[in-house]
Amino acid sequence: MMIEIQANDRLGKKIRVKCLPTDTIGDLKKVLGAQIGTPYEKIILRKGHQIYKDHITLDDYEVHDGFNFELYYG
Repeated sequence: MMIEIQANDRLGKKIRVKCLPTDTIGDLKKVLGAQIGTPYEKIILRKGHQIYKDHITLDDYEVHDGFNFELYYG
């Protein structure tokens, strides 16, 4: 089952992507990078004080449908 996730870069850009709960944060960054034209290595996903690590799955982080990430550039 696909879930839809939103990333907001706080500069007015909101990106929505569909992915699987079994995808890793790194996979999500690759999709986001392709959509916004930024190398995925430079993307940092956060929520509050938590920085999400590339090798952990969305399911392990309990990311659900409609989840909203804060998108930063490193």
